[in-house]
Amino acid sequence: MLRYIARKAVGWFLMIVLATNLTYFLANAFLKPASNYTALRPPRTPAQINHSLALYNLNPNTPVLDRWWHWMSGIVLHFDWGRSPTGGSVNDQVAYRILVSGQLVLGSTILAIVFGVALGVYTASRQYKFSDRAWQGLSVLSFNTPSAVAALAVVLGAIALNQALGTTLLPVAGAQNPDVSGFWGVFASRFTHAILPTISLTFISYAGYHLLQRSLLLDHINSDYVRTARAKGLTRQQAIYRHGLRTSIIPVATQVAFAMPALFTGAVITETVFAWHGMGEYFVKTISTNDVHGAVAVAAFGALMTAIGAILADVVIVALDPRIRVS
Repeated sequence: MLRYIARKAVGWFLMIVLATNLTYFLANAFLKPASNYTALRPPRTPAQINHSLALYNLNPNTPVLDRWWHWMSGIVLHFDWGRSPTGGSVNDQVAYRILVSGQLVLGSTILAIVFGVALGVYTASRQYKFSDRAWQGLSVLSFNTPSAVAALAVVLGAIALNQALGTTLLPVAGAQNPDVSGFWGVFASRFTHAILPTISLTFISYAGYHLLQRSLLLDHINSDYVRTARAKGLTRQQAIYRHGLRTSIIPVATQVAFAMPALFTGAVITETVFAWHGMGEYFVKTISTNDVHGAVAVAAFGALMTAIGAILADVVIVALDPRIRVS
């Protein structure tokens, strides 16, 4: 098992290195860091702009291979991902924003998976009954609800609740109160601020897992091995949970793995509505400000999350499917 994971990890590491370096050359070809200086007053000459960019290894007059070697050496030797066109540290930005997005995304992802899979099992075992049709209708509505609409609906509901109670029970903006201190104070503040965006992301995410798990489980409920389990004395529910679910949840695990990077870097609208400064916001910012090093760091982070998700999915599949373990 460890050898299998190590082999997968080495393959994904090489893929991350290749994708990150390719992104570096593409970013240098299409992004123009000098645009951050053209609007300054008094205006700067091209020589002054290039001199400023040279301080951050972004001078377009320097051969791209020389810039790439300097950038790669900084990563390998010091794990320094470079500077933005205005001198900001990419490491500082990514380190802070990963924590912000992690707090927001991981909680909603876990809730969406647990709720979606449980709901898929529940509705599949009650096919075509009222509860099945009702939950399917709600999930279809959730699946087609834009993230902006879901986030704004949650905000409006929270504002109405706060006004009815006469106090701010559920904060609607920010990751925490700026005036809190101490471990438990910060923890409580972050927890309460995370409730609304977590609800919003969970609502728009769970439906995919629900509908997929229901469809897959329905394909296995009447399989020979499930009927054999029932013939041996298991109830229908026991046969579904012990045998049908074990097989049908494998494709869901794969979907979860490759949804992780999109959740971290794709929650742009939710982060904007709730004023969370996470990786999604940073991804948009790096493109709009022509931040070559920041854009490459985001791409590398997305590739890393894909690799982690894929390896975890492989581990789950090996644990669930004895055929994979034998091979």
